[in-house]
Order: sequence, then structure tokens, then C-alpha cells
Amino acid sequence: MRRTATAPAKINLFLHVGATDADGYHPLASLVAFADIGDRVSVQPAERLSLEVEGPFAAALADQDDNLVLRALRRLGEASGEGAPALRVVLDKQLPIAAGLGGGSSDAGAALRLAAQMLGMGADDPALETAATVVGADGPMCLHARPAWAEGRGDRLEVEPRLPDVPIVLVNPGVPSPTGPVYRAYDAGPVRSADRPAPPDDWSPRGVADWLSRQRNDLEAPALSLAPAIGTALTAVAASPGVLLTRMSGSGATVFGLYADDAAAQAAGQALAAHRPDWWVRAGRLQGMQANAQLSGDNPA
Repeated sequence: MRRTATAPAKINLFLHVGATDADGYHPLASLVAFADIGDRVSVQPAERLSLEVEGPFAAALADQDDNLVLRALRRLGEASGEGAPALRVVLDKQLPIAAGLGGGSSDAGAALRLAAQMLGMGADDPALETAATVVGADGPMCLHARPAWAEGRGDRLEVEPRLPDVPIVLVNPGVPSPTGPVYRAYDAGPVRSADRPAPPDDWSPRGVADWLSRQRNDLEAPALSLAPAIGTALTAVAASPGVLLTRMSGSGATVFGLYADDAAAQAAGQALAAHRPDWWVRAGRLQGMQANAQLSGDNPA
């Protein structure tokens, strides 16, 4: 039997970043959500663990033999004591690379969820959490793919059940924004604090967007200094009718717009794609807790 799941794009709705700690890591505070836009991961029984990558962004993955999916599944085998799972994994890479969408970590999270089902493991098996950490601080959040507050190095998570479904448009101007250089540019300028704001009083899409407008992405300015095309994308999304909020996600280069209704988001996505056919543009929804549980569910095929 083959099972398939979406590896959803991870969106940092805000991202507050502090100065490096004694170990050289940046503390952060963020509200993270997942969209119904993403890669697709399929697994099926095989003689050994293998990975095939297809899709429009497959060629951009430099070393498929060291892909985060394989790292996570190998670590799962170590943590469970069963050895690397004998699975054929196919990754349909639909998300841009180095895009601030947590694509690699989300791919690994989807693969782990599918592998757990194929191997008869429970969703709360501690080996899954252990395996997720091998891809980085955002591994556990991408394993669960639920709206959550993230603090510390991104590893202290608190699920946020009040976040609603929110129509969204994602726009990537076709330039990479590697995390390392963006953080170095941030360190060279004024450094803010990793403060966690009080939650909004109004959890409607408009209320959330209004609250987010008073927050920030501390990596946006340094990313724009390295990749001015991000600023062009931000301006274009901000000019779209019906947009409630425009911001860059993570370390870039993808920007997002939040909208009050699906019709506005779909119209904005179509207009932006027509205006800039060289950009990657997708309209969809941020998934609240109930919808995200469905998104994370894995379907036999």
C-alpha cells in the first residue's frame, strides 16, 4: 500500500529575534501556522530505504542522498531500534528552495508521520519526536504541523487552538534567501528582543491581521538588504485589493498576504501571477487547528 501526505508550507506570522546566546543561537518568539499549500510525500514498502525527488523544484536540491527526509527516517530507525525503515519515498517538490517556508523540515515531518503509520507506530511514539529533531529546531513543529507559539530556539512549542482558517497568498520572487547570510546581516545591525506579545483579543481573520500588524519580522530588513526583489514582492502584494496584512515569512524570500475571504485571496493570486509570471504565486488558506488535523492526516492511495 502507498500512503501520501501533504508537507505544508510553514508560515511565521511574526518573528521576533534576540541576540545570540552563549552557544551562538538566536532566541526567538513566533506564531507559526501551516498552509494548505506544500509538497507531497508518498511512501510504500520496499526492500530498502530510498528517496526519489520530482516536481518543479527537484533540480534545486543539491544533494538528494543527504536530504532531510532521509536523515529523519534514518534517525527514526536508530531511535526505535529497528534500523532504517525499508520504504520507497517519493517527494514531489512544489515549494521553492531557501524560501522561508520550512520546506525541508516539513517534508521530513510528513515522511515521519507516514512512516509511523506504515510501521504501526503510535503518533505519540517518542522515537518520532527524537527523529524530528535531527532536521533542526523546527523539526518537531513540522512533525505535528499545528498552529503553535514557538520560543527559545524554536523548540519550545505551545499549540494555539484559537487561530482560525485565514485566506492567504504566497509569493516568491524567484531569488534564494539562505538563512545563514540573513542572520549575519541581522547581527550586523540593531538587534531586537525575542519578546512574545500577548495574544489578540479578537481571533477573527481581521482581528488576527490587525494584531499581527503591531508585530514584526526582525529578519525582513536584513533579508531585503541582501535580496531587494523581496521588497518588490512585498510592494506588489500590499497593493492587491482586499489584503489585510503583508509580511515576509521566516528568513525569506517568500512573502505572504492575508485576506478577509477566499474570493479576495484567489483574485489577488491570479492578478499577481498574471502581472509577474516569473514569480511563484499560490493562493490558499492558513489552516486552523481543526483543518490542520485533516491536512496532517495521511491517506492511502
